[in-house]
Amino acid sequence: MQELPKTYDPAQVEQLIAARWLEAKAFAAAPDGRDQRYVIMMPLPNVTGALHMGHAMDNVMQDLLVRWHRMSGDNALWMPGTDHAGIATQAVVEKRLVELEGKTRHDIGREALVKRIWDWKEQCQSRIIRQQQSMGCSCDWDRYRFTMDPVCARAVRHTFFRLFRDGLIHRGTRMVNWDCALQTAVSDDEIEHETVQGHFWHLRYPVIDPAPGEPDHVTVATTRPETMLGDTAVACHPGQG
Repeated sequence: MQELPKTYDPAQVEQLIAARWLEAKAFAAAPDGRDQRYVIMMPLPNVTGALHMGHAMDNVMQDLLVRWHRMSGDNALWMPGTDHAGIATQAVVEKRLVELEGKTRHDIGREALVKRIWDWKEQCQSRIIRQQQSMGCSCDWDRYRFTMDPVCARAVRHTFFRLFRDGLIHRGTRMVNWDCALQTAVSDDEIEHETVQGHFWHLRYPVIDPAPGEPDHVTVATTRPETMLGDTAVACHPGQG
């Protein structure tokens, strides 16, 4: 007679059960004659690290819903995948490069940086999949997608071309936010706004050949005195004194 442990240790059963489910393809979904269908497209986690409690809670809700519909007889699919995260993944890789090797991307070059980013993606993606499968996420794992794999990349190109052709999007000329470290434009999601106490600098620009009675300089107030280095002239509204 085997004595039951006093505390539940999920590590003793999670991997065994997950392996049985995967081997049996218990959550595979395929089109059939059923009228009732239920599909969840997983909000793709970024390949910037491991999953956290927020991912766990979100996955539990999705798993609950898809299992309910599957047990109700619906043709249910939970579609898994991961997201490349773009600049965010590059930022993580560059930060590790500085911390572990004391180097920047300029030291190792573009080709080496791209390889490190792909290596980091593989490492994080494998860890994320292991975490989700250990949790018991009932996804159709044979359908797993990464947002930069050939299938997804082709779909994105076709979609953007169609939207551009139909006049629904256009290419703008402005940058949203410029990252001085990464030397690229980043989205608002990557920005941390901070309120600081500002200051006005007053710059005196000389007037060339002023007429009698006219001022010999024009004063401009600015919070960015460094822009003075690029100034070549000062334009004044003729109606303003």
